Amino acid sequence: MNSYFKHYPTIPYIIRWSFIGLVLGIAIGSASAGFLISLDWVTAYRENHLWIILFLPVGGLLVGLLYHYYGKGADAGNNLLIDTIHQPAKQIPFRMAPLVYVGTMVTHLFGGSAGREGTALQMAGAIADQLSIPLKLSEWDRKTLIIAAVAGGFGSVFGTPLVGAIFGLEFFLLGQIRYHAIFPALITAIIADGVTRLWEADHTHYFIDTIPDLTLKTLFYAIIVGLLCGWCAAIFSKAMHKTSEIFEKNVAFPPLRPFVGGIMVILIVWGLGTTKYIGLGIPTIVESSNAPTAPYDFIIKIILTILTLAAGFKGGEVTPLFFIGATLGSTLSYFIPIPTALLAGMGFVAVFAGATNTPIACTIMAIELFGVECGLYVAIACVVSFLASGHNGIYKNQVIGTAKIQNNTDLEGKRMHEV
Repeated sequence: MNSYFKHYPTIPYIIRWSFIGLVLGIAIGSASAGFLISLDWVTAYRENHLWIILFLPVGGLLVGLLYHYYGKGADAGNNLLIDTIHQPAKQIPFRMAPLVYVGTMVTHLFGGSAGREGTALQMAGAIADQLSIPLKLSEWDRKTLIIAAVAGGFGSVFGTPLVGAIFGLEFFLLGQIRYHAIFPALITAIIADGVTRLWEADHTHYFIDTIPDLTLKTLFYAIIVGLLCGWCAAIFSKAMHKTSEIFEKNVAFPPLRPFVGGIMVILIVWGLGTTKYIGLGIPTIVESSNAPTAPYDFIIKIILTILTLAAGFKGGEVTPLFFIGATLGSTLSYFIPIPTALLAGMGFVAVFAGATNTPIACTIMAIELFGVECGLYVAIACVVSFLASGHNGIYKNQVIGTAKIQNNTDLEGKRMHEV
């Protein structure tokens, strides 16, 4: 039997990672389901009790204190996952999962502008890495484990298992995909998504009704959309990192940063007289497909999201990026003669592609969410956005494996924050 497996090593590999993927998928899928159900509850409570937004600074202060005194080793967030994939060192502390969960609930309950994928990924990574010691995983296997965990977290929180698998392979190393982890990532994402659905956690459904034939004219329009989305993604990423530096420089005590940021957010919300820009913003994302949105919607969402996350509130950037991209694309229908829903869908994934440097995952996401008919349009927009955003991104520790442009090869091997 041993000699048989020596000639066919794929079989024990598949059996082993199927077992690990099953355990991971059940744990991550259950965690994602609980997270999504909790998030729906706090969002509904906030919208029915808008006075609670006044306590956003206090909530931020409490989360800041929690992380300051108990979050050592867990405060790096998604960048810790990236570092662990590249150079596994200490075990990811399990406390990252409850800390980011509580922090995200506080952010959304009191009206911060944030997403959910960061929380899902960090919970998944913290849960998964606890298995590395009892399973006696090698350094190489531990890298695979974290990639699979990211795939399961992303796939289950958005209901897109195929995207989850590809995102897990693509997000940590710009320009290169490590195919050694493709089976563990895929099996974990599928099981995690299935478990989340068994718990009856809701996912948002999106539609694009009309897809015109691709012509030279519509191809040109798709390229324009991609360029604008890429520039938007670059601006968002640069502004996010710069604002974080400003908070760190001017507010020495870390727990006070979300307190100050919370005051700024509620003053802006009060001045606007609407809560459409806080939280996830799902209703506005859905509405962006039905009619052109206001030209300033995506700008306000950028400002509020940057203030929220740069100040130290927990959550994620991806759903706000969906909001920013969808409303930007919807606004472009004032000028570009393509159906509003298609433009909103292209923007939805293209800004995300430029900000995370994951054009393949984002193209597949559009196909999973909107249908295969939009594939060519979103692929063009995502690839152009990926190129137009330059070597920028929301993940500071993302490593440049292959430069986007041949004459930038001197950047290869550097982390995003070093560029």
